[in-house]
Amino acid sequence: MHLYAPSPALRGRQLAADVGLLAWLVLWVLVARTVHGAVLALAEPGRAVEDLGASVADSMSSAAQAAEDVPVVGDELAAPFEALGSAGGSVGGAGQAAQDAVGTLATVLAVVLVVLPVGWLLLRWLPWRLAWVRDVGVARKLAVADPDVLAARALATAPLTRLAALPPGTAGAWRAGEPAATRALAAVELERLGVPGAGLLGPPPTRGRAPTSP
Repeated sequence: MHLYAPSPALRGRQLAADVGLLAWLVLWVLVARTVHGAVLALAEPGRAVEDLGASVADSMSSAAQAAEDVPVVGDELAAPFEALGSAGGSVGGAGQAAQDAVGTLATVLAVVLVVLPVGWLLLRWLPWRLAWVRDVGVARKLAVADPDVLAARALATAPLTRLAALPPGTAGAWRAGEPAATRALAAVELERLGVPGAGLLGPPPTRGRAPTSP
């Protein structure tokens, strides 16, 4: 399987497209990392709230333990401190939840920033590259087995300027079944695909009027 055309011009365009896709991917990965870090900065208030809640909970827990040591009324004195400790734990949990939400948002945004633009370009690049690989494989087989198919396609799709550069009468000679005309037209189609036709088809007809059948 050939991934790049033998033709320098087409191979250069293919390489440029491949490098462009890679550069596009790297660009959006860097953008996603930047956005991810910026969004994670929003988790700092949640982290501060979590630390504050944990500090309050620890302090109230210590105070409750100390209050329980007071004779007779220890349990009554400890109850408010335990309630405040529970409230501090709830505040810390809210801070942790806020951090988790921000982390999830940062991850989702980073993934979206990579998948959408890269996927958009990939959906255009991949069919083009796969179509060329498929067409070249088929064209190489046809060049040996049935070059008339390539000749007919060249007459139907090749630019008029390229067809005009062929020897006068090439189309008529091809219709008459001249092998030289068939090779010349098939070479035009192979040239479009970036494949040199000389090695597959033999030399094209000489310049001048294409031979016709007697």
